This record gives sequence, structure tokens and C-alpha cells, in this order.
Amino acid sequence: MIRRFWLPVCSLVAAAFVASEGAAQMMLPGAAPTAPQGATVAPAKPRSAGAAKGVAAGAKSAKPGAAPSVASLAGRTLKLNGRSGQLQISGDDQTATIDKLQLAGESVSDPSQRCVVDIVGEKPIQATSVGRPDGLMRFEADVPACPFSFDVVDGAALAPSQITACVFKAADCQTSPGGLWGPDGASLVGDAAKFAKERLEADKAMAKAFHAIEDRAKDSPEAADLVRDQNGFAGQREDICRDYDKEGVHGFCALRLTQARAALLETRLSEFDAAAAGKAASEKPSKTRPKKGAKQP
Repeated sequence: MIRRFWLPVCSLVAAAFVASEGAAQMMLPGAAPTAPQGATVAPAKPRSAGAAKGVAAGAKSAKPGAAPSVASLAGRTLKLNGRSGQLQISGDDQTATIDKLQLAGESVSDPSQRCVVDIVGEKPIQATSVGRPDGLMRFEADVPACPFSFDVVDGAALAPSQITACVFKAADCQTSPGGLWGPDGASLVGDAAKFAKERLEADKAMAKAFHAIEDRAKDSPEAADLVRDQNGFAGQREDICRDYDKEGVHGFCALRLTQARAALLETRLSEFDAAAAGKAASEKPSKTRPKKGAKQP
């Protein structure tokens, strides 16, 4: 039995977060962990993907290296892991508007009961751009009782997993927006071959950036840390994507996470190279010109 609740945003009270049983913090590629309301959100990791054709609602694939835009999500209804809830986003590169947000979860008093919370109000929810800290456009949405951030990937939105659940006391419902908000899983099956081809390209891009970072690890502790972190990416991706509807058939989630990870590595590589260049420039001895009238040796 699923209980549904309609909660105006303006009337929601910022309820305390209740820890999910056995929940572990997991960093999504290209996304920062969501912090409790009032806490700062640390940036995560960046970069590009493409804007798509053929993804569920006729989206068009962007050129390689082009970061997907919010405009590419307009008119789409996204579902968490392709199966539950609803998220509709419109806007541009500077501002994003959440026109609809429906979160599915479980009852706080009886976890065996499912619940759905419609978060709406007199005005849509405005999401604030925080740039591209990890290469992909990132926005923060200050939803009462459930603030979260998301990165714009090709045809979807990637939100970080949360350590604690969002609790809507008035609805007796706890839930979380963390995961990949994308097209209905069944609608992606026909594009499986296309996704597999794109996945090969994403794997190549990720490997290329990773090997370049490995070369810099001996001189950069940050690069060495990232190399170690990369070793756990495959398992992390599997943990995140196993819940996406029909993922084993189409591979959409694994593709998008791989693209996000490649973007992150490319961005970190650029940062490492910029830091190394700056250090070399500062250590280079400066040439001083002799003063006028001074005798040359």
C-alpha cells in the first residue's frame, strides 16, 4: 500500500534528518555529498559528457567533450534510478528550475509501508548554479527538509547518495533524492547497442586521463590520492547502478557514471598540470636587469 502526500514547499518545516539504517556514504562520480540543511556542501569532481539523441524522449547526443546543458532536460520527466519518483527541470546554464519533485520512500513509523511525497508550492523550486567544480554543471536545490545537489549529465541528473534520509514528519515519510534521475528503464532498452558503443569511448577517455594522472602521482600527493581512489570506482559504479531499472539490459547508468568519472579525471588532470606549471614558474630564477649607469662585469 502506497500512501501519497501533497506538501507545499512554503509550509514544510526543516525536519531533522534521521539516519538511514545501515546507510553508508558513497561519493557519486562527479557529485559532492549532500550535507544536512544549514551545512556547507563540499565540491566534488568534474567534467563533460554530451547532450543526447535517442535517450527515451528523443534527446540528441552532444558532440564529444561538450558538457550537457540544463536545456537538454527541458520537457522530460526523470525518475530516480529509472523507476520511482518524478523530477522535471527547466532553465539554462545559469539557473535551473525544478518544476516538479516527487520523492518515493517508506513510512517512518512503519518501514514496511511505502509512501510518496509531492513537493510543490506556489512557485517552482529554484536551483542555484555552483559552476563546474568537477567538469559538469552543478546545481544546489534548497528543498525544505531535503536540500540536495545534482550534476547535469547527458539526459539525466546525478545526485549524490546521502548519509541520512530526508524526513517529512507531517507525511510520516523518509526518503532520499540520491541516485541517477533518468528516463524510465524500459524506454532505454532499444538504445542498448548505442550505449555500449558510447561506453567504449567513455572507458577510453577515462583510461587516458587516469594514466596521465598516474605519471604525475610521484610528484603530486593529490594525484597519488586520486589514483588510489580510482581503484574503487568500478565497485562504486556497480553499487550505484544496480538499482537502475533494467540496467543489465541497457547499461545507461554505467555509461553516464563512466562519462562523469572521465570528466572528473580530465578536470583534475588540468588542475594538476596548472599547479605544476605555476610551481615551476615560481621556482625559476628571475633575471635582473642592470641599473642604468652600472658597469657590466
